[in-house]
Amino acid sequence: MRAMRLHAPRSALELDEIAAPRPGPGEVLLEVSACGVCRTDLHIADGELEGGRLPIVPGHEIVGVVVARGEGAQRFAEGERVGVPWLGASCGRCDYCRSGRENLCDLARFTGFHRDGGYAEYALADERFCFALPPSYGDVEAAPLLCAGLIGYRALAMAGDARRIGIYGFGAAAHIVAQVAVFQGRELYAFTRPGDAAAQAFALKLGCRWAGDSTGPAPEPLDAALLFAPVGALVPAALAATRKGGTVVCAGIHMSDIPSFPYSLLWGERSVRSVANLTRRDGEEFLRLAPAAGVRTEVRRYALSEANAALGDLRRGALNGAAVLLPRAV
Repeated sequence: MRAMRLHAPRSALELDEIAAPRPGPGEVLLEVSACGVCRTDLHIADGELEGGRLPIVPGHEIVGVVVARGEGAQRFAEGERVGVPWLGASCGRCDYCRSGRENLCDLARFTGFHRDGGYAEYALADERFCFALPPSYGDVEAAPLLCAGLIGYRALAMAGDARRIGIYGFGAAAHIVAQVAVFQGRELYAFTRPGDAAAQAFALKLGCRWAGDSTGPAPEPLDAALLFAPVGALVPAALAATRKGGTVVCAGIHMSDIPSFPYSLLWGERSVRSVANLTRRDGEEFLRLAPAAGVRTEVRRYALSEANAALGDLRRGALNGAAVLLPRAV
């Protein structure tokens, strides 16, 4: 099969011809229809996340059709369409797993980081960590739901019942969670890169009440702020924009260092917390909610061989919505 692989950090992915994998016990082999390009893939390629396997096939927003099943795999039939997320496996035995917090498992394995992912024509997955997909979404449109959507959903849940919410970094995750929040009747304020008129217009189109630069003040005190941009300096900015008792949620797997800030920004029972990965329960809940909320994903399509271009566009902030690779595209 053809696969785009990362052989060394901070290097371009290479288009390799490698043997198609065979499913082991409890695994399914998927013919990949589409794979989203996530900022986590960019962090892996840029060497900002350590501990992964090399060489590795990135990609953890995988939509594919089951073409073979390993011994004991019975959840999905051959020919069935499934989705594969970032969380590829967990131990199932630790306190975190047994309390429904498998996202925090110390032995968790992640798709496109420890296990080869979806920047390829075929991919393996543990069937226990795959999702059935809503039939109302096409393959390309469904792919961003599997990480951008899921992480956005988990971040929104951590905001509790906050009504007035700021979103910092209006990319793939933000454009999905904005639609969910509007559906829930919340007020949204979008903070983008300075001068990014296209992103601001996109945010307003999706129902945000206001859109402006992340370096400026909020037009109204926020009940909560969701940070999708991996910029530590936005934490004190978001705290300054949040009213007493509010929450700042850091939704990225990687962030630059948070600069020191005066205690007065945190005082007043404000809190800062992070989102770590996802649980299968998150996936099941969100994939039921997304079609009910009328969520639609904005996507830009790339051929498999264009994976480096997709990552480059993501790095430059040149995307409104999400990038999706099509492994079978000519």
